[in-house]
Amino acid sequence: MFINFFMTLREHGVPVSLREYLMLMEGMQAGLADHSITDFYYLSRATLVKNESNLDKFDQIFGHCFKGLEAPEAEDLTAEIPEDWLRKMAEKFLTPEEMEKIESAGDWDKLMETLKKRLDEQNERHQGGSKWIGTAGTSPFGAYGYNPEGIRIGQKESRHRRAVKVWDKREFRNLDDNVELGTRNIKVALKRLRNFARQGAAEELDLDDTIQSTAKRGYLDIKMVPERHNAIKVLIFFDIGGSMDPHIKLCEELFSAARSEFKHMEYFYFHNCLYEGVWQDNSRRHQNRMNTYDILHKYPHDYKVIFVGDASMSPYEIVHPGGSVEHWNEESGEVWMKRVLEIYQSAIWLNPIKEAHWDYTHSISLMRQLMNDKMYPLTVNGLESAMKELSRKH
Repeated sequence: MFINFFMTLREHGVPVSLREYLMLMEGMQAGLADHSITDFYYLSRATLVKNESNLDKFDQIFGHCFKGLEAPEAEDLTAEIPEDWLRKMAEKFLTPEEMEKIESAGDWDKLMETLKKRLDEQNERHQGGSKWIGTAGTSPFGAYGYNPEGIRIGQKESRHRRAVKVWDKREFRNLDDNVELGTRNIKVALKRLRNFARQGAAEELDLDDTIQSTAKRGYLDIKMVPERHNAIKVLIFFDIGGSMDPHIKLCEELFSAARSEFKHMEYFYFHNCLYEGVWQDNSRRHQNRMNTYDILHKYPHDYKVIFVGDASMSPYEIVHPGGSVEHWNEESGEVWMKRVLEIYQSAIWLNPIKEAHWDYTHSISLMRQLMNDKMYPLTVNGLESAMKELSRKH
């Protein structure tokens, strides 16, 4: 079984060697993964994966080779709601006119209070209604229906991009930093990033060249050399999952371009809005989160900060504690965004949504205000303007 796992990794382009395989076997013999699939996952990943860009491939191959084994422990977010209530038997498809007639559940506090009340009162499955937790209706709670501000429960994927909270645990895929730059626009974007690095570089005295030139010419001839462009330091925060799924290819191309250009670059993932935790591996985002406070204290204020996301979410996710679509956040996203901007004055937001559509989404307007209007479309012209902003002295 282990040999098959090793060979499958090699066949799919994960560069594992015999030495690393033997190291894994030594770890197994030493009891580092004693009868636990979770421990074996971490041990094999630590010994066999040398670059984070291969983590996604590793996870896929691990799941394929060890399918059927006990899954790693995870918090059960739907334990309070019987699975039968959410069984898909039909879907609700409404016309735009019918959607406009459906009223919102009210403000955030009322929505959560109503959900708690439904959980206390409901004792059977419902379908097609407007009140109870169920399917194919206009209730704010359930799956495969429609409500302008509801809590999605037990639905595999988004259909209307309107949920203010998602009750289920979702899995996101890591961005691949080895994607070939396949479009002219992204190749030009790479050029803009290079320009940004050069524009942001400061000149310094070349003492040796100055001495030689002065001795040769007989008068003081000062020579300056530009700072190496890879001294530019960048933090990139990528919005991942949900409404960002259609933009994965574009983000991967940007990610690949940035990784090839900047020596001092750190990246992190978040979902919809920045909160108290970020992560670098989407397959382990619930277990291996990093405290945002630690990030802000670790990287000094001279880093350039780039947020990449569509900023398309419920306004509650930005302005309200507990408004996160996936977890209960003690502080609003607005508070966390302000903390970042207080430390890093060189910060911009790149949005893959067409700029002409920004005014139609309230959350984009809110985020744009928080960013002091430093939001730019993820286009060639938008990148050029964004890089000029980042290279400006504050």
